Amino acid sequence: MPSRLRLGVNIDHVATIRNARGGLHPDPVRAARLAVRAGADGITAHLREDRRHISDEDITALSRELPVPLNLEMAATEEMLEIALRHKPHAACIVPEKREERTTEGGLDAVAGREHLEPYVRALGDAGIRVSLFVEPSLAQLDAARGLGAPAIELHTGAYCETHGEARQREYARIVAAAKHAESLALECHAGHGLTFDNVGEVAVITSIVELNIGHFLVGEAIFCGLESSIMQMRVLMDKARSADVADLVVA
Repeated sequence: MPSRLRLGVNIDHVATIRNARGGLHPDPVRAARLAVRAGADGITAHLREDRRHISDEDITALSRELPVPLNLEMAATEEMLEIALRHKPHAACIVPEKREERTTEGGLDAVAGREHLEPYVRALGDAGIRVSLFVEPSLAQLDAARGLGAPAIELHTGAYCETHGEARQREYARIVAAAKHAESLALECHAGHGLTFDNVGEVAVITSIVELNIGHFLVGEAIFCGLESSIMQMRVLMDKARSADVADLVVA
């Protein structure tokens, strides 16, 4: 049977709800604890330049209290590097960041940005932090990540999740090819962005992918069924897909 697929739960939008009104409720650290109880293997949090959701205090509390690995999503800036080196999370995923975007739109350009990214990848790695780069499912981007010395990449699944029909099949084929290429390069392959109950199975079945990071959908679904329930259902769907044959899943 294929190896168990890890689930990283992104708690950013618990903080979004808190910040909409101010104060302390709902508490992202409490959400993280619930996520672990429901089956999360790790917690992901994106500390943005404008602090629109996760705060510095959240990162401090998560670093101190989590019983599972913390994956810090961060832009490649001196400020974020200093924060990462101070807290030393288990992992840091370098993502592109534009102040005006609602959420992370697309992957890093590790090819064009190699000179800029290299010192950040090196500094994080030297501190014992597992580095991943959030990239499009492009073989050239994976080659660039490997050249930078990153031990892992996270495939941006947004285009696959947002399309339908033949376009979706093409995007799925790109993800499959990229995951296989990552394996051939000895890059640990993760994936995330836009995954839901309806589409997670087709990605989870790709055995070259070892971790999925999911957040917005789980927090949104929690409004209707509770956070633990939404995570538990995602965990069940991921495990079912990982134990299935690829032929059992159809990309529509």
